Amino acid sequence: MTVELQIWVTFAIIGAAIVSYALERASLEITSVATIVALLIFFHFFPLNDASGLNQLSPDVLLSGFANPALITVLALLVVGQGLFQTGALEGPTRRIATLGSNHPVLTLTAVLLGAGVISAFMNNTPVVVMFIPIISILTARMGLSVSKTIMPLSFISILGGMTTLIGSSTNLLVAGVAVRYNVEKIGFFDFVVPGAMLAGLGAVYVLFIMPWLLKDRASMTEAVIPRNGKQFIAQIQISAGHPLQGQMSIAGLFPGLRNMTVRMVQRGEHPILPPFEDVCLTEGDLVIVAATREALTDALHIRDGVLSSDPDELDPEDDKRQPADETGKDTATAMATEMMLAEAVVAPGSRMIGRRIEQTGLRTDTGCIIIGVQRRSRMIRMRLSEIRLEAGDVILFMGNRQDILGLRMNRDVLLLEWSASELLEVRYGARARFIFLATILCAASGMIPIVIAALAGAAAMVPAGCLNVRQAARAIDRRILVLIAAAIAMAESLETTGGAQLLAHAVIDLLEGAGTAAVLSALFLMIAILTNFLSNNATAVLFTPIAINTAVQLEADPRVFVFAVIFAANCSFATPMAYQTNLLVMGPGHYRYSDFMRAGLPLIFLIWLAYSLIGPWYYGL
Repeated sequence: MTVELQIWVTFAIIGAAIVSYALERASLEITSVATIVALLIFFHFFPLNDASGLNQLSPDVLLSGFANPALITVLALLVVGQGLFQTGALEGPTRRIATLGSNHPVLTLTAVLLGAGVISAFMNNTPVVVMFIPIISILTARMGLSVSKTIMPLSFISILGGMTTLIGSSTNLLVAGVAVRYNVEKIGFFDFVVPGAMLAGLGAVYVLFIMPWLLKDRASMTEAVIPRNGKQFIAQIQISAGHPLQGQMSIAGLFPGLRNMTVRMVQRGEHPILPPFEDVCLTEGDLVIVAATREALTDALHIRDGVLSSDPDELDPEDDKRQPADETGKDTATAMATEMMLAEAVVAPGSRMIGRRIEQTGLRTDTGCIIIGVQRRSRMIRMRLSEIRLEAGDVILFMGNRQDILGLRMNRDVLLLEWSASELLEVRYGARARFIFLATILCAASGMIPIVIAALAGAAAMVPAGCLNVRQAARAIDRRILVLIAAAIAMAESLETTGGAQLLAHAVIDLLEGAGTAAVLSALFLMIAILTNFLSNNATAVLFTPIAINTAVQLEADPRVFVFAVIFAANCSFATPMAYQTNLLVMGPGHYRYSDFMRAGLPLIFLIWLAYSLIGPWYYGL
């Protein structure tokens, strides 16, 4: 009676958790912690003791998810990915891809996603997704698309690609190993590639062309408050010796090096050159006044040796005297505090700066921040920054270190828009970040060391290498993932240890007793595909492989067909974020909720199930 009570209470707690996750009335963190607490309390008062009298679901077991290698791997890889982002390490390759695909953005994005799927067939999905997340994110942003529409498809495509070969995922290898112990013929590398490719191809069509319509546009907080728009700042570019624009000639009134900026004026000494620019060649000493969006100015600052220097002396409109470069040739910004940021501030009504030129305000001296540009909503300005007379309501784009930017809160003359603050990339450490990332991927993909060790080593290396500081690394760790996977492991342990999973499996088989082989195969596939989203896919595979083999023997069918069904079904980890590591990896970048995975993943599960229910019996002649 006690065992039955434990099974049914476990079912009830898991069911309540799933409903709470889906309804989203409580936060994901609250639901996860409440689920863990409920299991802890229940199995404390109703322990499941083994022969020696020890509780098999003690707190040590139920809380083991917090130290699970899969969880540590995911969190460490998030830190590695943050290091890539913070240094702009993949900006170059992504920029080239975006440029090549600018005429066909959808086709380019589709090709990149399919490439990730093909690679996943030959190496572990997790490093593949880690490698492609920054590429897809930057590519999506450059194409003006929503990242929430493309990041989850990356995870699903990698899972689909992983189900086509023996080494495509650890689940495939695990099932093959268990099958050999039950005297099933050894499974070869490409033994299930044909039905696997058919399922993956059908799933890819859904993921690429239907799934984006089902996903909601989940903008980050910054994107929600600062939507992308065409509002422009007036900024200036000083053409110094060796500048990339030096010697550039205008073509049809435009300067090729300033494609995302509108040149309002070229100040040459005391002589202003106004548009249209015909046969104008930029020379040393010219001051180019441009109108550009914040995004364009940020990109210009991020590009090393680009058109807009990160040297404060060259950007400061308060100082017309340019300081020569130091003997080392290093950027002055290198000597400044790390975590350089951009932020917007509005000139407050009654500010003492109203009516004054920027060079007269003393903002650089008072705040330590540099003015990058000025935005006036009423009209577009055509003059150098130092000559602009500020008005109430003008928006100033500041650059400075984190401490100075936050110090603008205390300035009575400007109102800091705190949600507008964003960090500049540490591009000078991009090469180090790429090396650490590639070393992590190589070690994990080659099997040289376990992926958890490779991921931890990569994450640890990012901080001393200067790619991240401790605060940035800590910020990369998503607490939702931490508690979600801990709760998932606690539920899985309870379901498996109490015998609930076995009860469900045998109930389905008993229910279909006397049905045809194809019907049993289809029902078994659906059962595994559903449970793999709540148990770990590896646990589901280990649990159902012997059940599937025994079922095939009873039906006098080929056991390998049922083993392949276990492989495909256990890989259907689409309906929950904790179903597979790659889902957890994309949850943060895509700003997804639990319901997003159910909305997009459940149709894919049923599609793969129906497809195998038809393809399996036909291909194997059942």
